[in-house]
Amino acid sequence: QVHVMESGGGSVQAGGSLRLSCSASGFTYTVLCMGWFRQTPGKEREGVAFIDDGGSTHYADSVEGRFTISKDNTKNTLYLQMNDLKPEDTAMYYCATPVQEAGLQPCAVIAPFPKRFGPWGQGTQVTVSS
Repeated sequence: QVHVMESGGGSVQAGGSLRLSCSASGFTYTVLCMGWFRQTPGKEREGVAFIDDGGSTHYADSVEGRFTISKDNTKNTLYLQMNDLKPEDTAMYYCATPVQEAGLQPCAVIAPFPKRFGPWGQGTQVTVSS
């Protein structure tokens, strides 16, 4: 059973930085894409950053140049380095791993569709004050 756990959120002032971590385990199928979504109350879950198995990265326009996604395969850990944070980055951040049916699909195909990912962890809250 896939288990995902996020950590590293917190409260920072605008311009500050945070580094999120995600530990993902229990896979019995191949996974080519992992990423991060975020969500605020009343809004749909939004894709933030994704990384393919080969290392190609994909970012939402709103975070391009400020956020960096990376992974350490030896530790089965996914990271999201967030710099120059803005109040509009305030959200619950979720680590995203694809469901088995989407495991072999690249990020370019599945990133726009939150339903291609799961199970979801509890998320980690990021709050940016102005």
